[in-house]
Amino acid sequence: MANHPSAEKRNRQRTKRADRNRAVKSAVRTAVKKARSAVAAGDKAAATPAVKAASKKLARATAKGVVHKNAAARLTSRIETALAKLG
Repeated sequence: MANHPSAEKRNRQRTKRADRNRAVKSAVRTAVKKARSAVAAGDKAAATPAVKAASKKLARATAKGVVHKNAAARLTSRIETALAKLG
């Protein structure tokens, strides 16, 4: 339990950031899942916008500091490689 005003403020900030980060992570996971399922379906025309959206969400989350840049790069690379294999 926070006993000082500064500690109370830090606690409020922490909860706000945690809520925001949770929302961003959830959106990223959803976009990546949609992209993977679109690629797995095998239709390149349908999968391309999903992969592009997932890449954009990952880049945005990285810029906000929610996802580590190497993790985002790895996920983006794997999704785009799978898309390229569709031909």
